[in-house]
Amino acid sequence: VGVDFASGNGVDVVLTDPYVYPFDSGSVDCIVSSSCFEHSEFFWLSFLEMVRVLRDGGIIYLNVPSNGVFHRFPVDCWRFYPDSGNALARWAHYNGHDIVPLESFVSKQDSHDGQYAWNDFVAVFLKGSNNLANVGDARILDFKTDVSNALRTLSSGTQSDFENF
Repeated sequence: VGVDFASGNGVDVVLTDPYVYPFDSGSVDCIVSSSCFEHSEFFWLSFLEMVRVLRDGGIIYLNVPSNGVFHRFPVDCWRFYPDSGNALARWAHYNGHDIVPLESFVSKQDSHDGQYAWNDFVAVFLKGSNNLANVGDARILDFKTDVSNALRTLSSGTQSDFENF
């Protein structure tokens, strides 16, 4: 189901309030959010809604700019850095949710049309720390060769220090 704050291609549900999702708690298996949080004035509220609607054992995939050109749609408020994934998980815990950051990293990207470069922050979260053993230790990072400030949480619950590839 495509969800956005504005109608467009691939959008099935247009949110009237970007911080209230019209889905039951625990009803969604997987959430993919790409290039959205920088356009949300209160992205931390959106993250809590994602966690609320996600089922136990579900996955959230976030892709947001770590740097890049200013681009309003309708606003452009934020950039994300290596500690952002852990901070979001701690915010969710503070609000009574059990969410684990499985991995996060900043991708290294070349310039687009020679004009500017985007470096995206990627984070993957698992709902329910009791599900860590079920997801194993394979991560997107295992297939990336050009990332910086990578963190991974293993099925044992141990989180690595920052890695660069």
